[in-house]
Amino acid sequence: MPVALEELLREPAFHLRLLVEPPDRRTLARPIAWAHSSDLPDPTPWLEPGQLLLTDGAHFADRTDDAFAVEYVRRLVEADVLALGFATEILHAAVPAELVAACRAAGLPLLEVADRTPFMAIIRHIADARELERRQRLERSLEAHRAVARAALRPDGLRAILDELERRLDAWVVLLDPAGLPLDAPRTAMPDAVRDDVVAAVRQAMGRGLRAAIRVDSPAGAFTVQTIGRRGALRAALAVGGDAPLDRAETDLITSVIALASIALEQTSELDGAREALRRALLELLLSGEVEVARRTAAQLAIPVPRGSAVRVLAVPAEPGGGAVIARAGGLAVRRDDRVVLLVEERRSDAAVRVLTDAGLSAAVSEAVPWSALAEALRQAEWLLRQGVPAGTARSFGDEADRGLHGLLVRGDGALVAAALLAPATRDEEGRQLLESARVWLQHNGAFEPAARELGVHRHTLRARMAQLGRLLGLDLDRFADRAELFSAMRLLPPV
Repeated sequence: MPVALEELLREPAFHLRLLVEPPDRRTLARPIAWAHSSDLPDPTPWLEPGQLLLTDGAHFADRTDDAFAVEYVRRLVEADVLALGFATEILHAAVPAELVAACRAAGLPLLEVADRTPFMAIIRHIADARELERRQRLERSLEAHRAVARAALRPDGLRAILDELERRLDAWVVLLDPAGLPLDAPRTAMPDAVRDDVVAAVRQAMGRGLRAAIRVDSPAGAFTVQTIGRRGALRAALAVGGDAPLDRAETDLITSVIALASIALEQTSELDGAREALRRALLELLLSGEVEVARRTAAQLAIPVPRGSAVRVLAVPAEPGGGAVIARAGGLAVRRDDRVVLLVEERRSDAAVRVLTDAGLSAAVSEAVPWSALAEALRQAEWLLRQGVPAGTARSFGDEADRGLHGLLVRGDGALVAAALLAPATRDEEGRQLLESARVWLQHNGAFEPAARELGVHRHTLRARMAQLGRLLGLDLDRFADRAELFSAMRLLPPV
């Protein structure tokens, strides 16, 4: 690190003495940006913030008034000079008292440079320290780049380079998809407090379709987001936490990581496409009954295929970021249009469902079937998913079957169809009385005699009413199919 004032004061060769301490002792630990010597009454045009100004005091040789010293010190403070070093035993036997008073009043540290210490020795000492720091920073940067390059050669190269970047920056590092969801489990989790801000920044950057970097300083914490991929084909974004802005070496390291990550993501995308094609082929083999062939092929390709004699099919919406969750659920996952079907062993299906629903995904679950009935289980799960499954929940086809066809009609649009069918009879009181007679008649399985007794009418009267209702509704109630239609509609339609 560059030399601080307190380190310079400890150097015995320079014979420095602190005459005026700063109001805040932390100022002594502030690094010295540079050292400059000048005897000009106003050297500030040539000074930069954080510098140590050294002077022989020639401009104080014939000026002993307080006003000159106060104005001189004021200009130095406004230029953010770190400290003033005044040489004694050259032009002045001691530091002028008015200068000491002005520095004390303004809070500017004042050093006495005694024993004719050469200013050049102090300047060279500071310059050597800065050069050493620059060289060490360069060596650290080169070592970091080498470490990242070595990590890229590992089998888990993408994860390895991100872990290495996190260690080098001492910050959390997360790779996210275009929706702002983590692509894998990071070494250090993103703080919950900044999660929403990070997601918003990622979506903003990805929405532009251009390579971009965004620095966000939110109350919850600061971070940087940089996109990964080609213009118009962005694949991901890298979020890096940290309150301090990145320096040049850290920025260069992140640039290298983004280049390597971009290559890795391209390769992963191509590999995922090939694997997806293989999984689809395995599913076709399983559907055709070639279970053992599919298992042997999958074993050679390191693709999981459920064991056991019974299997369930889970249908899950294909959502951004859902791939990692589905992979944790286990089994054989195959993308089919806007959904993913997951084949799991019956005994592991409950655990797989919990993994999916705990992550906020919805799951439609088939009945447990032997491999020979896999096609039927696939139809069950996909049909059930099309009916709608709320996020974070699961629906089982077995439960739907237990509720019967009436339950299906109730959850669907059956009531709308029933209302349209019965509308001619629900418009007036006479029609509603005909429907009530039909309700009693159907409860007696279409037998006129017991239904007429319950209604308190002659059986011929009831028969005439059913004929009238049939004409009104366009149904032939002598036919079983039309009776079933009327029965179903009356069950679905709420009482009027």
